[in-house]
Amino acid sequence: MDKQTFWKLIETARSEAEADQVAARASELLARCPEAEIAAAQQVLWDLLAESYRSPLWAAAYMINGGCSDDGFDYFRGWLLTQGEEAFAQALADPDSLADHPAVREAAAEGLELWDEEALSIAWTAYESATGRELPSDSFTISYPPLDPAWDFDFDDTTQTAPRLPRLSALFD
Repeated sequence: MDKQTFWKLIETARSEAEADQVAARASELLARCPEAEIAAAQQVLWDLLAESYRSPLWAAAYMINGGCSDDGFDYFRGWLLTQGEEAFAQALADPDSLADHPAVREAAAEGLELWDEEALSIAWTAYESATGRELPSDSFTISYPPLDPAWDFDFDDTTQTAPRLPRLSALFD
């Protein structure tokens, strides 16, 4: 499995499921694939999580969810994965662009949090469903890059976040 195939899986799941069921549907679809492809999907997922491990995105997640721990950032990025390749790429290129995302606008209006822990285990769930066994631990590795030191500040400090994420700041002010 490669990134393009993974994103096609997510898009198919998005077209067949309600927003809060995308990860579950992706697992169901993936479970139909050969065992090796299912296992390979976990590496693709972790590669995308590593790619999205960025301070500006973390600051955006912090603002959107009213705080964001390490686990919370993982779950936020899980939600972001279920939004599809275009939304994911756009958020990485410009986290402030999340202010235009309908779910983010709804979260601001309704005081909701955006996260999807289940998205982190799409391949785990599919593998267990398909084989009756746990995904082998040597199926993937993850190595997060260092965070940007220019963003090493308290994300509650609006004098730092507002100029860097002006549209999200206005939305969540």
